[in-house]
Amino acid sequence: MTRVCLVGKEDVELRYELVSRETSREALATYELREPYQNTVALETVSLGAAVALMNDLNWYLVRFVDEALVLEPSIDDEEWLSRTLAKAIRDNEVAPAETDRFLKVFGVADGELLEPMFVTRTGRDLPEYDLHDVDETLVVRVTESEFGA
Repeated sequence: MTRVCLVGKEDVELRYELVSRETSREALATYELREPYQNTVALETVSLGAAVALMNDLNWYLVRFVDEALVLEPSIDDEEWLSRTLAKAIRDNEVAPAETDRFLKVFGVADGELLEPMFVTRTGRDLPEYDLHDVDETLVVRVTESEFGA
């Protein structure tokens, strides 16, 4: 199963915003919504294509209420997430999955909250340590080269 995790903007209660509006509520009605991190909405879809299609359906809300839209596709990697832009590029065959692991955005995780990200380039097997905050774990997101340089 492909997972989607939407990270709400700081001044927004994301779950409320998504379920209080008829169109997004209907788009999400068939999914079991979870909150793995503070102010996030996560769900499982059947495929990468379904995940991208759902985010396209929710685009109006994502633009207004979401800081990050992430996809975890087990056929690409069991632990590293994809940015929405990269997930769409893979779905559209614009980039091969094997060529997606160089540019990364690494979030620290502390007390159930995603902390500010650190951009890193993978040059070998090991990733640089997340050093912006003292954290117990990190969440690694593969991004496109243009997102990395932005």
